Amino acid sequence: MNILFFLIPKSDVTYINEDNSIQEALEVLERHSYSAIPILGKNGKYIGTLTEGDLLFGLRRKLSQHLHELDKIEVRCVPRRKDNIPVSIDANIEDLISMATSQNFIPVLDDDDKFIGIITRKDIIQYCYGKISK
Repeated sequence: MNILFFLIPKSDVTYINEDNSIQEALEVLERHSYSAIPILGKNGKYIGTLTEGDLLFGLRRKLSQHLHELDKIEVRCVPRRKDNIPVSIDANIEDLISMATSQNFIPVLDDDDKFIGIITRKDIIQYCYGKISK
């Protein structure tokens, strides 16, 4: 099965840019009730995944003296514990199933390693459930 069937295109994905401020990232996470969000570089490439935990622990450990300046600190300065591993556009469903056990979304990259969208754990589980229930 082609993974494009599951793809949520970049135009429909909420993401942040690496030069967004921490304040902006917090506002986006809160507005959408997300716990994690993709980070993109200026060239559209996937940089990593920013989580609520990254922000909380990063602020506590390294940035606590700058809390009043959250609108000036860029997201790229926040240490990240773990990035969601991306897949290429030609990945197969078996790869996605395995990855979904440890990632709530899977970034998808084109042949130039540019971010084109995500596939959610929910969509993968619904697909598998549909196959099992038949």
